[in-house]
Amino acid sequence: MSADEELVKAVRAGLAELADPAKAPAMQAYMKSAMPFRGVAKPERSALLKRVLADHILPDRVTFSATVLELWRIAEFREERYAAIDLSGYRAYRQWQDPDLVPVYEEMIVTGAWWDHVDEIAIRRIGPILRASRARMTPIMLAWAADDDLWRRRTAIICQVGAKEDTDTDLLTRAIEPAIAEPEFFLRKGIGWALRDHAKTAPDWVRCFVDDHPGLSGLSRREALKHIG
Repeated sequence: MSADEELVKAVRAGLAELADPAKAPAMQAYMKSAMPFRGVAKPERSALLKRVLADHILPDRVTFSATVLELWRIAEFREERYAAIDLSGYRAYRQWQDPDLVPVYEEMIVTGAWWDHVDEIAIRRIGPILRASRARMTPIMLAWAADDDLWRRRTAIICQVGAKEDTDTDLLTRAIEPAIAEPEFFLRKGIGWALRDHAKTAPDWVRCFVDDHPGLSGLSRREALKHIG
């Protein structure tokens, strides 16, 4: 695969130009990140990406996937990885959001391995693909729910956040149940978040789910029932 190197260079150079070294240490500390920050806030990063992506139109799916991964893999600063996520969701390439992109997102989830990367990809990339291609995506999410990797599992649990009436409650149940006994905070928090979100649409279903799963952690239970009692 051949990436658009000019786009990658323009993004990295633009972030370097916007860098604020005085802000970077606090941003890195907040995110508990081993990768350093440039110190570029989201509004400035978004404005940069809007300009760069409008000037560098990618011609096909292969170039798109390759460019996202190139920007992700060579990143030296966390904002460069944020830019790769932004590129992956750019509206001009919406027609390529289908199950064939899952390996790209899977690499970003596993190597990103932290909530700021994973949650955006899970909810805004994997989730819409799941809803558009349930037959292909449901088995993948069920496999991820039972995977050894924490972040694949969290993705399977939270990928339907925001789905409202389109939530597949059977998939949600089967994604949550393997993680109920796990002590890992990000799984427990993810379960609570997924249930709390679905409670906006189906509070009775969530109450029944909580009642039927007494093994839920206190954290998951509190989050699930936070707005419905």
